[in-house]
Formats: sequence, structure tokens, C-alpha cells
Amino acid sequence: MKKTVAIVGAGAAGLMAACAAAENGNEVILFERNSRPARKVMITGKGRCNVTNNCDTEAFMRNTPHGSRFMYSAINAFSADDTISFFESRGVRLKTERGNRVFPVSDKAVDIVDALVDSVKRLDVKIINARVTDIICDNGKAVGVSCENGKAFSADRVIIATGGMSYPVTGSTGDGYKMAERVGHTVTELRPSIVPIMTKEGFCSRLCGLSLKNVTLTLYEEGKKKPIFSELGEMMFTDFGITGPLVLSASAYVNKAPELYSIKVDLKPALDAETLDKRILRDFAAEPNKDFINSLDALLPKRLISVVVNLSGIEPRKKVNGITREERSRLVTVIKGLSLSVLRLRPIEEAVVTSGGISLKEINPATMESKLISGLYFAGEIIDVDCFTGGFNLQTAFSTGYLAGISV
Repeated sequence: MKKTVAIVGAGAAGLMAACAAAENGNEVILFERNSRPARKVMITGKGRCNVTNNCDTEAFMRNTPHGSRFMYSAINAFSADDTISFFESRGVRLKTERGNRVFPVSDKAVDIVDALVDSVKRLDVKIINARVTDIICDNGKAVGVSCENGKAFSADRVIIATGGMSYPVTGSTGDGYKMAERVGHTVTELRPSIVPIMTKEGFCSRLCGLSLKNVTLTLYEEGKKKPIFSELGEMMFTDFGITGPLVLSASAYVNKAPELYSIKVDLKPALDAETLDKRILRDFAAEPNKDFINSLDALLPKRLISVVVNLSGIEPRKKVNGITREERSRLVTVIKGLSLSVLRLRPIEEAVVTSGGISLKEINPATMESKLISGLYFAGEIIDVDCFTGGFNLQTAFSTGYLAGISV
């Protein structure tokens, strides 16, 4: 039977939910507080939009550290392959890059947004530019929504897809959490994830703006022998610490006690310690009377040299022909493992993703419907599911949005 479905939030999850609900013959009203839908999607992947990860279900689960079991039904209902087919069938050509990350061939996030928006418009979804403030309930059932302008709208089903609290300029200001709490739902602790990292070392601010390419960042947790994250890529120093793709990825592994984590950056991952030592020896032999401080130009970025020299403990003005094997060993250790101590993560407003959300215990994973309020559904970042970087978070939005959309 045809139903009226109110969807709050026209981001990735809300738009996908609208498509799924409308395709099943429902009358869909999509509420969006911004003048344009999917503003956050527009800025993902540095404006390129890492739309999904071209992997199987098991790989998706491995990249979902919290909520993987909960996500099983959703990812099987709408997989990465389904996401790829969805956009390519709508004229968006996609490509798979390093780490199975999927982007539009155009490298333009607007193509993804346009495909979603055009899809809901073709399905006659009504888009209302208004800020929803409350879920209207009657005898334990969601029966509509009320807006900031005082207007109320009746609905047979309500889907909340308002996002988290990261990037509030895009409209993710936590409205959905407040609405859910007012009808009895539990919101778990909200923390930043996929966010720059603040470090204790003062030299980071002196290196502010310096980008490093083809380095390996390894994250360690106190009390664990093996590293919990290690990846080759790019990073950048800031006035507060570090940022960049590697750092954002690593931050997703940092839990509630950031001070327990430390980082080592291998500045020359292509060379093992022995090969690097031989390289340094050759450079020293070429100009044996050079001061140590002036001998590393061919090996390291100029701005980084004084930091490495200081950390090595070698006298800066010492002639390189007088540097001992033990001193070279210290130099190699610094270059192969520049140490950084995590102070804390940057604020949630700067995070790509919000960690935490509506308690999974209160949502039916097979439908995304609330276990507390019938006819109320949740989709996307508002749910307490965490993923690593690489397209997994957007896939979570599409999968949960689709499942909620077909379940209504």
C-alpha cells in the first residue's frame, strides 16, 4: 500500500533512502535545511568524492571496526557493486584507484551529487527546504515531523538521515541526535574520527605547511607489540601537529585515550636501514669536509634537516668525515622512524566523520527501524557505526539509506 515517507536530511543516506522508497511506489517528502542537498558529499575526497571501496563484504567488515555485525544486512542489501552500478547506470563513469578507492572519472564530486539529486527528482520526490526540529509520535509510532517554521507534516514513516556533528557548515550540527533523544533513543559518546592529530613535539609548528610524499606512517598503541596502523602515502605538518591522508586514516584507530598512542614516520621507506646507511656514507665521502648540517640536502627536504640533525644528537658543525658509525646509526634511526607523540585529536567540528551515534541496540539491523518507535528509521552517519577511510563511510550511508528506503 502506498505510504507517505518523510526523510530528514538530503545527504548521501537521505538521497539514497529517497530513491529506494520512491522506487517502491511511496510518496516521499525529503527535508533539507541547506539550500542545496549533499553539501558534505561535495567536499569528500578533497572534492573528488571517494564514493565507495571496490571490495567484497568481508573486506568491508574488516574496515568497519565498530558495528560490522550490525551492518551485515545493509551491506548485503546494497553492496559496493550496487553502488557502482547505481552511478554508472546514471551516466557517472567511475574508476578504481589505490586501495580499491572508487572515484568518478571526472574527479568531480558534483557528478555524484547531481546523479543522486536527478534520481530523486525523476521519481517525483518532493524536496522541502526546511529545518526539521522534532519527530511527531503518537502512541509509540512516528506519524510525522515538525519544522522550525512551525509547520508540521504527517507521514506514515519517518527516516532520520541528518548526519553527525562533523563539518557543521554543511548542516551536520547534531539535530538528529537531539530529535532521537527526545523520543527516547540513546546516543552514545560522540567523538571525532578521520581528523587531524595534535602532537606534543614543538618542531611540528616550525615545519608548518611542509608536505611529505611517499613516507610510511605507523601508529602504535601502548601495551601492544605490533603496530595498529601502517601505510605509505602523504602527510603534512601543521601549527598543531600533523594532517593529510595518512594522518586522517591513522586517526580512525585512535580511541578514547589518545595519549596512549605514538607515531613513527619512515622518511625513506624505499631504503632499508643498511641501504640508507650506505647512501649516507656515499654522500659523506663525496664532500668529506662539509659540516653535518649542510650534508643532507640531497636526502631530506631542506626545512626538515635541522629537525633531523637535532634529533640525531650529532653536533651540527661536525665535519662529516669525523662522524662515527654509532652516530650514523642514530641518524638512520631518526630518518627511518621520526617519532611523534599523540596529544589529542582535533575537535569534532574538523572531523570527516563522527564516531558514535544512535545506539545499535535500539535499531533493527535488518530494516534500520527503531526498536522503540514504530515507523521510525535511521540511516547514515547518525548511526553508531565507524569505518576507516577509503570509501567505507559513504558506502555505509548508501547501504543503510537503501535498506531503510526499501523497508518502509
